[in-house]
Amino acid sequence: MRISVIGTGYLGAVHAAGMAELGFDVVGIDVDQAKIDALREGRSPFYEPDLEPLLRKHVDSGKLTFSTDLSDAAGADVHFVCVGTPQKRDGLAADMTYVEQSIEALAAHLTEPTLVVGKSTVPVGSAAQLQARLIELAPAGEGAELAWNPEFLREGFAVEDTLRPDRLVFGVRSDRAEQLLRKVYATALAADTPLVVTDFPTAELVKSSANAFLATKISFINAISEICEVTGADVTALADALGHDARIGRKFLNAGIGFGGGCLPKDIRAFIARAGEIGAAHALTFLGEVDAINMRRRQRVVEIAGELLDNHVSGRRVAVLGAAFKPHSDDIRDSPALSVAGELHLHGAEVSVYDPKAMDNARRIFPTLRYAESAIDACRDADVVLHLTEWPEFREVDPAVLGEVVAQRNVVDGRNCLDREAWRAAGWTYRGLGRP
Repeated sequence: MRISVIGTGYLGAVHAAGMAELGFDVVGIDVDQAKIDALREGRSPFYEPDLEPLLRKHVDSGKLTFSTDLSDAAGADVHFVCVGTPQKRDGLAADMTYVEQSIEALAAHLTEPTLVVGKSTVPVGSAAQLQARLIELAPAGEGAELAWNPEFLREGFAVEDTLRPDRLVFGVRSDRAEQLLRKVYATALAADTPLVVTDFPTAELVKSSANAFLATKISFINAISEICEVTGADVTALADALGHDARIGRKFLNAGIGFGGGCLPKDIRAFIARAGEIGAAHALTFLGEVDAINMRRRQRVVEIAGELLDNHVSGRRVAVLGAAFKPHSDDIRDSPALSVAGELHLHGAEVSVYDPKAMDNARRIFPTLRYAESAIDACRDADVVLHLTEWPEFREVDPAVLGEVVAQRNVVDGRNCLDREAWRAAGWTYRGLGRP
C-alpha cells in the first residue's frame, strides 16, 4: 500500500516516518522547500525525540520520500491531510485555509477511487463540507472518499504515540473507508489498541473535547492553588490526595504556570468559537474561564518575582530556566515561559534565558532577550531564578552549586517540581505556586 502525507509540519513529519516504519511506501508533500530539503536528508525541522533516526532509516531505505510537487502523491491508496489549523488573527476560531487549500489541490490529482483522511483538528461540521468539495473537484467523483482520523500526539512522545497509539478513532461513511483504515493501522489493532468507529461529527469532536477536558483539569487545580495561597494550604499535597480518587486521577493535576503550546490554547478557543457558530455558545462558556485562569498563572509568576525583588524589577537580573512550552520539545508556541520572560523584560528587568532545545526558536520570536549557553550561565549574578519548563536537567541541578553564581538566592518554581526542602536547605528563598 502506498501512502501520501500532505503537510510535513510537526504532525505530518512524524506521521510520515511512522507509516514508513509500519512498512508502507510513503511520500510527504509540503510547499516549504527548505523543510523538504531537510527531510530528504533525514533531518527533522524541529526537535522530537526518536524522530530523526526514524527519518534517516527510511529515507535511506527508499521507503520514505519527500516532494513539493503534489502530483507525486497521485496514485497513493490513502492520502493523509496533516496541515495546521492555527487560530485566526481576527478572532478565536480555527483558520481552515490550509486544510481547504490542501483538499482542493489534492482533488485535481484524484483520478481513481482513493481515500483521503483528515488528521487535523477542525471545527465540527468541517468534514462533511470537505467531502462535498472533494467529490465536486476530483475527477474520480464519488470515488474520492473522505474519512476523519484525529491525532492524539503528545509532543516529546509523538513517535511512540504514532506507532503504539492509546486509541484509534475512525470517522467514516462507508465500509470501504473503514477497511482501508484497518489495513493502515493493522499493527496497532493486532496489539489490541481500542478502536472507535463513528461518524464525521463525533470523530471531529473527540480531539476538541479531549483537549478541553485536559485544559479544564489543569486550570481547575491552578484555580485551587489560588485558594491555597490565600489559606496557606499546599496544593501539591492536596493534588496527591485528590489523585487517589479513581474518579479523578493524579495526571494533569500539577499546579503551576499553566499550559501552552500549539494545541490546547488554540483548540479550546476554537471550540468556544464553533459552539457560538452552531448556536450552542452557552454549553462552553466555562472554557472561557479555563482560558482566563491559565493566562492568570503567568501573571502570578511575574507578581511573585516582583515580590522577591521588593517590587523593584527594573534593572534587576532575572534568570529564566526554560523557553519551550514543555520539556522534550523545541516548540515555543504560546510558551508560558517566554510569556513571563517577555513581561519581565517589558518591566525593565535584564532577562537571561536558557533552554536545552528551544534557544534558536526563542531567539527568532524574542530577539531582545539575552540567551545563555547553560543554566549556570543564565543564573550568573541573577537576583531571582525562575524555573518555568520542567526539563530533567533543571530538576537535577545542585542548588548549592547554583547558589555560588547568583547575586541573591531567590527561586520561583513555576512547575512545582523542584525539591523544595533541598533548595531551602541550600539557603534559597523558595516560592512555588499554591505552596506555603
